[in-house]
Amino acid sequence: MAKIRVVPVIDLEEAGDNLKKKLREACEEWGCFRLTNHPIDSSLMAEMKKVVRSLLDLPVEIKMRNTEQVIAGSGYMAPSSKNPLYEGLGLYDMASSHAVQAFCSQLDASPHQAKVIETYGKAIHELLMDVSEKMAESLDLEKGDRYFKEWPCQFRINKYSFTPDTIGSSGVQIHTDSSFLTILQDDEHVGGLQVMNKSGSFVDVPPCPGSLFAILGDIAHVWSNGRFGNVKHRVECKEASVRVSIASFLLGPKEGDIEAPEELVDSDHHPHLFLPFSYEHYRKLRISQEMHAGEALALVRVSMASD
Repeated sequence: MAKIRVVPVIDLEEAGDNLKKKLREACEEWGCFRLTNHPIDSSLMAEMKKVVRSLLDLPVEIKMRNTEQVIAGSGYMAPSSKNPLYEGLGLYDMASSHAVQAFCSQLDASPHQAKVIETYGKAIHELLMDVSEKMAESLDLEKGDRYFKEWPCQFRINKYSFTPDTIGSSGVQIHTDSSFLTILQDDEHVGGLQVMNKSGSFVDVPPCPGSLFAILGDIAHVWSNGRFGNVKHRVECKEASVRVSIASFLLGPKEGDIEAPEELVDSDHHPHLFLPFSYEHYRKLRISQEMHAGEALALVRVSMASD
């Protein structure tokens, strides 16, 4: 009988070469991994879940105040024909106290709720930086923290309204993330998240209370010069229940282009795979071409420029 492969687990308390090896393998083979023994306090995660649920349960007219002009898709997303069971709220720069306060003001959040969101945002931002640094160092790059310091982090909270009639249907369409790295606090009770393995089959990612889930996006694939995977994933309705998740995205540089570090490029074995491009350009390209599952990467490959 074939062994069923499960999504890898990265224990952040593990140290040294063993952690680097496991992390690199997870990034290359899966493009995702479960994070355990991370520094985010369980009580903060629980309180954040309460705040998020209360904001997502607000009347639609209040949620529609959540507008964001910096990049498309940062504000309120109502249920749509493509994703009728999904809605979400978000903000562009979760590490900015000003941005967090503006987000909370839009939704009439209480001072306590605003404090929880800001505390959680800063903690997750630090974790995104730490994990990204470790990913860089898994490729034998020194001082991995130098690559991502100025990259903004987007924050999005998600609600899936599943009913008995929707069991077996899609909660959100198959997609890759356009970002570098996502850290997801998934619903600890309601499953449904699935990731695609290298054989093209979807694998369930069951809830694991207290842990977090990391997802590599298109920018990770480009930045690593094709070494890291950008995993396709989706949410399926498994039971008649409301599912809530909290996603934090390390996007790409605010200014300048995305390029692989020179140490990851050589003319013999690892030539440049992608043209330099800005994150804003790539995000607009995905939206305008309706390419949500990594297909837009073909439009920025070096081979396209030479054709």
